[in-house]
Formats: sequence, C-alpha cells, structure tokens
Amino acid sequence: MRLARTTAATAAVLAALLTPTTAHAAPAATAPRDTVTLPVQDALAQLPVRSEDRSGYERTKFKHWVDADRDGCNTRSEVLKAEAVVAPEQGAGCRLSGGAWFSPYDDRFIQGPGGLDIDHLVPLAEAWDSGASTWSAKEREAYANDLGDDRALIAVSAASNRSKADQDPSTWLPPAVGYRCQYVTDWVADKMRWGLSIDADEKLAIAEVLGNCPNVPVTVTPAR
Repeated sequence: MRLARTTAATAAVLAALLTPTTAHAAPAATAPRDTVTLPVQDALAQLPVRSEDRSGYERTKFKHWVDADRDGCNTRSEVLKAEAVVAPEQGAGCRLSGGAWFSPYDDRFIQGPGGLDIDHLVPLAEAWDSGASTWSAKEREAYANDLGDDRALIAVSAASNRSKADQDPSTWLPPAVGYRCQYVTDWVADKMRWGLSIDADEKLAIAEVLGNCPNVPVTVTPAR
C-alpha cells in the first residue's frame, strides 16, 4: 500500500496521525489481464534492449490529467487523495487543501498539495523513446493516467520531480539512497507492464543498483 513508502521509523512516529488511504482505482473500462510474478532480476532480463529515439516527441501527445471515472476528480487529484498521509480537505470541483504527503524521492514530508508534483515514474519522454511512439493516442492517454498500478504515478516534492525531469536511472536516482532499490524495482515493473524497452546504459545502471538489493518478486498485470 501507499504508506509503505514512508520509512519505518517515521511511520512509527506519525502512526497516530496517518489516515488510511486506498490504492488508485483503475478505470472501470480496464479489462483484467493475465498477471505474472517473478523475481525483479528475471523481470529486468526479460525487458528488450533497444536504442532510444525521441524523434517526434511532444508532451501533448500524452493527454493528461483526465477524469476517467467522471467523479469530478482528475488523475492528479486521485493520486493526491490516495497517497495522503494526512487527508486533505476536498472542496468544490475536487479542489484539495491542507493535508500532508511523504515524498520518498527526497525523504521529506510536504504540507499541502501545492508543493507536490505527480511524477510519471517512467517519464513520458522516456516512454516515447522506449516504444510509446508507436502507440495510439488512446494508449498514450491510458499510460499518462495509469491508476491501475500504484507504481506508475507517485506524489513527490516538486523539487525532486523537476530534478529528475525525463531522465532514466542511468543519469538520475532518488537523492534518498534508501529508496533506490524500490525505485529501480518499480521502474522495471512499470516498463514490463507497458511492454517498454530499455537501452543498454539504463539496463546497466539498474543492474548495478539491484546488485545491492534483495531479488524481490514483482507482480505485473500487463496494460497492453
């Protein structure tokens, strides 16, 4: 669940304040797919290795944020509500105020939604480079608003997200060293979920981090 992103020590201190959260709700139209579970090292080995090409990329080719279930809250708001460790107030038009969040990239607590970005774990440009350039507009929209897997979208401090930008693990890893095993494990799972490739430098960097991590199982439900 989302609160697993907090450190054990911090979670213990704040346990009395934490408000239970729910996982992201997948859009109702999403059909169930065959789910696979395998060790992360094996998952990494299964990802196809290809060179990347950013030709033709525009962020606007990934439509977001949408309100897929038409409940008045768009994808950004859904992630903020799901990941809050202190629940925000929700006003008209799903306007959120107050609340608190934990940003695992830089091991910080953020008060109020204004200091947060919703990060695409595998950035939109990286997805384009890795196979999304051949997708339909609807597939890219689904990717950009993926509420069906908690690893795909994550509320983090605006500063850490903008430091990361569109980089892959070969050039950027979370400043919070203790989160790096989780980060690259989730990266592998997200690429596997969407059938994306990796490049040689990216694979090498991920393998280097995973070499110091438990070979944990990852469970992935393909999105396409």
